[in-house]
Amino acid sequence: MFKETLREMLERCEGGLASALMGFDGIAVDSYAPPGSSRDGETVGMELSHVLGQIRQAVESLEAGGLEEVTIRSSRLIVVLRALSEEYFLALAMRPDGNLGKGRYLARITAPKLKKNLE
Repeated sequence: MFKETLREMLERCEGGLASALMGFDGIAVDSYAPPGSSRDGETVGMELSHVLGQIRQAVESLEAGGLEEVTIRSSRLIVVLRALSEEYFLALAMRPDGNLGKGRYLARITAPKLKKNLE
């Protein structure tokens, strides 16, 4: 159910490597990476879930509202993390030359579809 939505999002994203629906506990609900991809969405999400949880706590302690999105850029990878609820988030991994704007847009419009199916 979730894998198809993750696949559709990733295939529309130029430079997309992998996507995952993750729990803040680091456990993957589902993920998708095309054959031959150099990244695994579950691994990316798992490695970043703890950091994202800490960012969420910092945002709450600053009384800045709920966490919506975090983007991490490195020389080899871009990761867009979008909070879906108190328990789940969406991770989209992209090549550094990928279309970040479109990746953020796709994560934003895909999030409600995933969230609806989580309920």
